[in-house]
Amino acid sequence: MSKEKIDICEDLADIMPPEYHELVESATYGNQDRGWKDVGSSKELIEQHSLCAGCPESIAFRYILSSIPNPEDTVFVGSTGCTSLVFPHVAVQNIHSLFGNQNAIASGLNRSLKTRFPGKIKDVVVLAGDGATVDIGLDMTMQSFFRQEKFTTICFDNELYANTGGQESGLGQKGFVSKMAPVGKQFDKVRMPEIAREAGCHYVAYLTVSKPNRVEKAIRNAIFVAREFGPTYVQLYTPCILEIGKQSMEGLDEMKDAESIGGRFVMKEYVTDEV
Repeated sequence: MSKEKIDICEDLADIMPPEYHELVESATYGNQDRGWKDVGSSKELIEQHSLCAGCPESIAFRYILSSIPNPEDTVFVGSTGCTSLVFPHVAVQNIHSLFGNQNAIASGLNRSLKTRFPGKIKDVVVLAGDGATVDIGLDMTMQSFFRQEKFTTICFDNELYANTGGQESGLGQKGFVSKMAPVGKQFDKVRMPEIAREAGCHYVAYLTVSKPNRVEKAIRNAIFVAREFGPTYVQLYTPCILEIGKQSMEGLDEMKDAESIGGRFVMKEYVTDEV
């Protein structure tokens, strides 16, 4: 989608909703300096969302969509989960894949775009939860890393299956009691950033979404590196406040606690020597 494709036909201008007029007039398509500071001062690329009140994933979506460097030529590939409830409200091209095969879809899409639009930058970004990325889809996630596919994978780490009732996931904490693990999870949290690094990712970031400047930096780094070198991986802690017993206003505090010194989500970054 280019800037020109969203322009309103003059004959239809009077029947288009005001939200669309605003998108055309004040969205940040084509702005090379776009970033999280545009939130609140320009038309965002997410109109609304259907997530729970206070959900950290909604914060993450806003920061990611404000940070991608090339939204008019970006395609997101999502999967089953809470994230799939948001994409219908997003003004960026996106594909909904079957549960777990998002990286396989993204691999074929990225290659097709390079063939169809030679010499033009087209960014493919996978965005899925921990169930799709690390549990059900781990094989296809890792195979895309092994093949050195040039796109970014973003994992929303809820540490459980938030969309289907709070079952434990591979990224859950050991001992965490969930609805489907009444005596507590029996094994440690899967160290996905280390797996991504060993599997060939050229840039890996691990952080919460409590600080927008850090999210912007990680997302832009990941996309720029993926364009030139190969796969990149970003893991964002977006706790499901409903399933961990927090109030709607406590998600931000939960993330801040997790990233404090000695916390589980102190920000980490890795880049290859080549990068």
